[in-house]
Amino acid sequence: MDFLEIANIRESCRKYDATRDIENEKLEKILNAAKLAPAACNGQPYHFTVCKGDTAKKVAAACVGMGINKFAADAPVLIVISEMPYVKTAALGAKLKGNDYRSIDIGITAAYLTAEASTQGIGSCILGWLDDKKIREICDTQYPVRLVITLGYPKENKPPRPKKREPLEKLVSYK
Repeated sequence: MDFLEIANIRESCRKYDATRDIENEKLEKILNAAKLAPAACNGQPYHFTVCKGDTAKKVAAACVGMGINKFAADAPVLIVISEMPYVKTAALGAKLKGNDYRSIDIGITAAYLTAEASTQGIGSCILGWLDDKKIREICDTQYPVRLVITLGYPKENKPPRPKKREPLEKLVSYK
């Protein structure tokens, strides 16, 4: 599969088969892909907490609110991405340039993680609606939780939905 094929099949999954676990080999491939994502100064300012079983259920509950993310309870694996401190060189660059490289790096690693999940036949959804304080307690971490990614086999084996995207002409300019 080339990258454009992966980009076309990857979509947010909101209906998981709660009876099917993800094989350890597939989960390992997904995490290894995330590890390969580029990061400012190769700092990798994030930590992945893989949650399964009761822990996954508790984290899922901490991502639900106002009718949002109810489907997370059916995902057999939730990956909590916590923001770690900068490496010194990236911290200096962030201060000098006023740019939050950690957020960028976390976004890139989440994209790698979810893309590889798609190649493994695993559905994923990136959640930003979450209760940081509760998830820190559940995962026993002092670091801010930035994203939670649900993983699992899709409940329905349907072809990917057509993607609604802006035309390239609206997104790109040449100078």
